[in-house]
Amino acid sequence: MSKVSYYTAEGLKKLRDELNHLKDVERPKASQAIAEARDKGDLSENAEYDAAKEAQGLLEMKISKMEDILANARLIDESQLDTSKVLVLSTVKLKNQNNGMEMKYTLVAESEADLKSGKISVNSPIGKGLLGKKVGEVAEITVPNGTLKFDILEITRN
Repeated sequence: MSKVSYYTAEGLKKLRDELNHLKDVERPKASQAIAEARDKGDLSENAEYDAAKEAQGLLEMKISKMEDILANARLIDESQLDTSKVLVLSTVKLKNQNNGMEMKYTLVAESEADLKSGKISVNSPIGKGLLGKKVGEVAEITVPNGTLKFDILEITRN
């Protein structure tokens, strides 16, 4: 049984766009590469044909996997989320007790995580450690190089 995954509207659109690109652009390119290799003669000794068929197989596998993900994707209704504690799509302002640094992270589904834009996965050690916490609480998070303590300063929605 496939795993249900949750997405924001933006993340779901990105996934659909990527799938459409694979189907509408990459699939015809793969077929064209096979046709061109086939035109070059004897298929039993044609490495280009074998490579094109292999690439097509990998592409079809990727398309199939993405279709499966989309079939089990659920859209998160942000209006139904509680803002009193940290949940998926919460933007959390933290203060690191060790060095006094303040940072802001938005907790998102694993597939949408992007540290550069401040989006961390709810499945990451920090994401897991923040879930369910409220403003004023201290989140103690075990990471590979020790334990971090964060003060929860603020919880907002995008």
